[in-house]
Amino acid sequence: MSQVHKSYIEQAIDMATDNVRSGRGGPFGALIVLDGEVIGRGVNRVTSSNDPTAHAEVAAIRDACQRLGTFKLEGATIYTSCEPCPMCLSAIYWARISRICYAADNTDAARAGFDDSFIYEQVRLPSQQRAILSSRIDCGHAARPFEAWLEMEGRIEY
Repeated sequence: MSQVHKSYIEQAIDMATDNVRSGRGGPFGALIVLDGEVIGRGVNRVTSSNDPTAHAEVAAIRDACQRLGTFKLEGATIYTSCEPCPMCLSAIYWARISRICYAADNTDAARAGFDDSFIYEQVRLPSQQRAILSSRIDCGHAARPFEAWLEMEGRIEY
């Protein structure tokens, strides 16, 4: 591992450790780097904000996007104290971040009580077999918002 990667990983670990010691959230920290500059930082604030989506990676993505005025982070690398959970991994893909570097892996997280294996198992199942009931309601015009989107001139493509 290059010294640059190691330095950013160490920063993410320090952020996560400081976050735990402060009592503001869980043991997760993340930063996003583009062209050698840190453009976003985040720590886990799930318990202090009562927001189950307030994960470090999501917070770092929000910070970077707000700073840059864009929702696309192509060419950026996210450095995280731990392998991203399914939600954070999805957010990383949506943000089009080009690389993920992490320290601890999902088995380390599971040993500390942060086990995402159930979610990964659920995602692989057909919607009718998942633990949370999922039903499609046919109302005859469910595609209307998508039709409006396709007809809109000047839309910003995702």
